[in-house]
Order: sequence, then structure tokens, then C-alpha cells
Amino acid sequence: MKAKSKGLNVVAQINDVATDIYKNILSKKQPQLVTPLRSLSNVKYDSKDGFFELLGKMKERTLTASTIKTFAQTLRMMAHAKNIIREDDITTKREMYYISKNWAEAAFKEQPESDTVMDDLEAMIGVNREQLGFIPEEKGGEIAGKLIVIDKDPDTGKEIKIDCTKFGSGAYSIPTSVEHLKFETSAKFILAIETAGMFQRLVKHNYWKKANCILISMGGVPTRALRRFIRRLSDAKKLPVYVFTDGDMYGYANIYRTLKVGSGNAAHINEYFCVPQAKFLGVTPQDIIDYKLPTHPLKDVDIKRGKDALKNDPFIRHHKEWRKALEQMNKMKVRSEQQALAKWGLNYVIEKYLPQKLKNPKSWLP
Repeated sequence: MKAKSKGLNVVAQINDVATDIYKNILSKKQPQLVTPLRSLSNVKYDSKDGFFELLGKMKERTLTASTIKTFAQTLRMMAHAKNIIREDDITTKREMYYISKNWAEAAFKEQPESDTVMDDLEAMIGVNREQLGFIPEEKGGEIAGKLIVIDKDPDTGKEIKIDCTKFGSGAYSIPTSVEHLKFETSAKFILAIETAGMFQRLVKHNYWKKANCILISMGGVPTRALRRFIRRLSDAKKLPVYVFTDGDMYGYANIYRTLKVGSGNAAHINEYFCVPQAKFLGVTPQDIIDYKLPTHPLKDVDIKRGKDALKNDPFIRHHKEWRKALEQMNKMKVRSEQQALAKWGLNYVIEKYLPQKLKNPKSWLP
């Protein structure tokens, strides 16, 4: 019932936007679509709140000869969202692109066009795209360890308990929608891991059992479903979240930053799709020195990403520890991968690195 009432509320918001456009047309005024500007230049970071929040900059799209196609595409997508909400159905981002092929001159030429309009619509209505009935193609991430996920049977509505310790050499895949899930766990913390390879090593050797934790594979920049899952699990069970990525600019300024405080592009929903309580366990620039890890030279793109983060990223600029870490990496001119720990033995990460890091919070980054 709650989900249905939320859907009706979103439909009402869509109707409000459409009604304003209709009234402008009747009054012979140029209709407008107003959305927040979605970029780092329009966000602020307050450590008390713990996530990127929008400033006041808005983007106005007035119906003109040059904007008529995008305007029409937005209205058609709004109409589609209204229908699928009422039918309690879903549409993948890829399906939305193909559905537009029935829109004659308003059809999208490429999916990035469709995705951009979808993001604008999400920000304009002020809800997340899942509430509009749109879901991503990518998986939400994988989980192994001391966690029971309580889901529902889609046919009967009865609760299903999924034990994440019972997948053998596999793992539980996070669904695209996680709001209805409940949890049971006796774990002490959540360890979010960048690479599937490192996740598989820890699963293979039951690290979750040794450390009494929950292992989560992010597979790169975490999806919104994964971020929301970790946030809900952490909040519900009061679990600390530790993040373990490669020692490079992408791991720091993209993967970790997005998980912890969100992104400029999705600032209108970061409050729900970030994990402010997360801490960065490693691999830090100092780890590269302390553990004498094999390295690779920084590429031009790495150097640029680091400089951009130091100059423009409100989160990095706020924390002197992160500024110092990125400046240290730029000075070292090298990066290192999680798997570089294998230099000291395949299971060195389990036997030495992770236990040592967990015992020394002063070596973490905020």
C-alpha cells in the first residue's frame, strides 16, 4: 500500500509539471522546463550532513525552435513514466531508448541522449528514477558473509530469507530495487571492495568468517542500488563501513567519493544514495610506501583527475587528509592496485594487510 501511495504521489507531481506547461500554452506564453544544474559547480559539502547538496543554480529549457525536440522527448518520457507507475511496471534505461523509436522525429539517436533526459526528469520531479519506474541495466553488486537478506516472493508476497553464507563459491546479487529489503546479521562491519578479483579471493578463503564481517563487491563505481543497499544495511544494523580500493585517483575521487557523499550529477538525491559513515581503509598512498608495493606510473589522465579533484571537488577540498593524500600521490607519480599485495604472497591481504589496517584506524582516510 505504501509503494502504491508513493507512486500516486509521483504521478501527481508529473501532472503538476504538465499542467503548468498546458496553462502557459493557453496563455500564449512560452512553456518552460526548469531543472537543477547537475554538476560539481552547483553542490556544497557540509561534513555535518555528510553528502553533496544542491546549491541554487537552475537550468531553464524554454520551448523554442532549437529546443523543441528535447522538450518533446521530455514530455513523452514523462507520459511513459506516468503509465508505467500506474501499471506497477518497470522500464530499463535501454528499453526507454528503444521505446522512443515510436516517437517519430522525437526519437533518441543514441542512448546517452535518453539517459540525459531521464536524469533531467528525475531532478525536475525531485524523485529518484526508480520511483519513476526506470531501472538501470547493471547489477547492483555482490555480497558474501554473515548476512540474511529478507526479501519477498513476487507471487505470494511472503517473506523469503536469503542466507549470504550459503552461496558456496558464488555470492548474492543485489537487486535493482532494495527499499523493501530487511536484514538480519551478527557481523561487526561491512567491507566494500572495488575489484571482483579481490572480492573472490576473500570469499574463496572465507575471510568474512575470520573477520566476522559482510563482504560487498562494488565492481568499480558503485551503482545506486548498491549504495542504497549499503546505506540501508549500515543504518538498520548500526554497522561501520570500510572501503578497500586500488591505490589510484579513480579509486579515491570516483569510487570512494561517490559511495561516501554522492556525485554532482545526482546531487538532488545524494541524501539517500550515499554512505556518509564510510571510512577509507586502503590502499592509501602511504600504504604504497609502507608495504613496498609494486607500482605503475601515473598517466596523464590520473594526474588531471587528481588536480581536478584538488581544485574542484568540495569533498576533497574539505578534508585536509585527502588533500595531503592526493598531493602525496602526485609527488610520488605512481599508483598501485589491490592485487599488488600479492607480491608478498597470495593471501598476504588476508593474513597481514587487512588485520593490520583494521587495528590501525589512524592509517585510514575520512
